[in-house]
Amino acid sequence: MGRGKVLVGMSGGVDSAAAALLLREAGYEPVGCTLRLYSNEDIGEPLEGACCSLEAVEDARASCRRLGMEHYVFNFSAAFRRCVMDDFAESYRAGRTPNPCVQCNRAIKFNALLRRADELDIPYIATGHYARTGYDSASGRWRLLRGKDRKKDQTYFLYPLSQAVLSRLLLPVGGYDKPAVRALAAEARLQSAARPDSQDICFVPDGDYAGFLRRYGGADFAPGDFVDEEGRVLGRHRGLPCYTTGQRRGLGVSAGRPLYVLGKDLARNQIVLGGEDRLYSRTVYAEDFCWVSVPPQGPLRVTAKTRYSQSEAAGTLFPEPGGGVRMAFDQPQRAVTPGQSLVCYLGEMVVGGGVICAAPLEGPAP
Repeated sequence: MGRGKVLVGMSGGVDSAAAALLLREAGYEPVGCTLRLYSNEDIGEPLEGACCSLEAVEDARASCRRLGMEHYVFNFSAAFRRCVMDDFAESYRAGRTPNPCVQCNRAIKFNALLRRADELDIPYIATGHYARTGYDSASGRWRLLRGKDRKKDQTYFLYPLSQAVLSRLLLPVGGYDKPAVRALAAEARLQSAARPDSQDICFVPDGDYAGFLRRYGGADFAPGDFVDEEGRVLGRHRGLPCYTTGQRRGLGVSAGRPLYVLGKDLARNQIVLGGEDRLYSRTVYAEDFCWVSVPPQGPLRVTAKTRYSQSEAAGTLFPEPGGGVRMAFDQPQRAVTPGQSLVCYLGEMVVGGGVICAAPLEGPAP
């Protein structure tokens, strides 16, 4: 007897195809679906992205056909435009460097899968993310856990998931590393087995964020001054959204020493530059903190990262009034960027995460 139906989010890539394969082998009845999140008209020109292209839809459909699965395509482009693309543009206008993958998982992707699963009377949902879940009987809560492959672990993007989602979510590839996943797909002769991983934001596949903001949001960047921390003018910038904290290349400023973006002053339309030694912050504030695996508590000793590609560092997490947190790192962290996420861990378990709103510069440890 089977273990029930599972609605599998199929992006057209190897990870989601392998997830469907593993579910079928485990005795589930997987049903494929692809979320169409935006159209070419939304982004202003015919770019091909992993979440919207006809090629991705066809690759997902081919995997489903190979595995003997039903396949649906659901259009969530209006909600994606409103909740993700508009938020992305507004965050850049506010001087932040946002992470739209986190916002998509928070506002669109998993809620959309649950909604469609309910409409189809399917008890479970699944994706190809490199993460795991587990139930803690002592607390009565579902926990989000790291994927086995630390290099591919995607829990940084998944911390906003609710208990309602985690209780019905299956993550089949979380116990595998990437080479093993590709080998499984190749053995099953899935078309996506050799498909390369996507490296860019799906709706900005060329990596040109400023160009996207001009096309999509009609942004007209106002040039302004590069200044040092004392307010002395060092040169001219091309517009605040063209730069991010920690950036060194492409500044066009000659000062006899390497300079880095330390921060932005929206009121004056200025970008503050300084030496690499001024890029460090020991205290980080984050808002809208989601305690994904544990209820709010503190102070709590954790490890944390302030961007996906960063290694974790130890410190103490303090809940703050209004749903935010303060993270006091044991050692100063480099180039902490408002708009990115602070994600905290206890061993294999994700404690939670929130969007960074402030990180006072303090310099490196003596």
